[in-house]
Amino acid sequence: MVTEAIGRELGKLLSPGDIICLTGELGAGKTVLVRGIASGLGVEEPVSSPSFLIIQEYQGKYPVFHCDFYRLGSYQELVDIGWEEYFNRGGVILVEWGNLIPDAFPADFLEVKIQHTDEETGRLLQFIPKSQHYRTIVEELSKRCGSWE
Repeated sequence: MVTEAIGRELGKLLSPGDIICLTGELGAGKTVLVRGIASGLGVEEPVSSPSFLIIQEYQGKYPVFHCDFYRLGSYQELVDIGWEEYFNRGGVILVEWGNLIPDAFPADFLEVKIQHTDEETGRLLQFIPKSQHYRTIVEELSKRCGSWE
């Protein structure tokens, strides 16, 4: 799968403290991309959507915190589960449906918008870096993967 392969290459470029916010419709491929990122970070166990757990932790090269905000109603619900503590745990944070609670993120993160294309299994990935750090990551990812349009 191309989406998972791109995720794998992205994962190889990430380091502790990095935050990725994935947006897109149901079934767009957010979890597929996360699976690839986790693989690139050395996670060997199966990765699935944490919809009912909110946050699922995996161990790879660094801790990987896979979050799903779909069922949350407010930023306060995140505060109640200790969301801000995850920023200081030396891991990579991957958030599905992060657009539903935009206040959850610091100014410095990478947004990835995933859309279905007209093709049966095609996806369009749009990388939106919110700082120079993430622009550098996206530039390197582009060199490694070529055009993904």
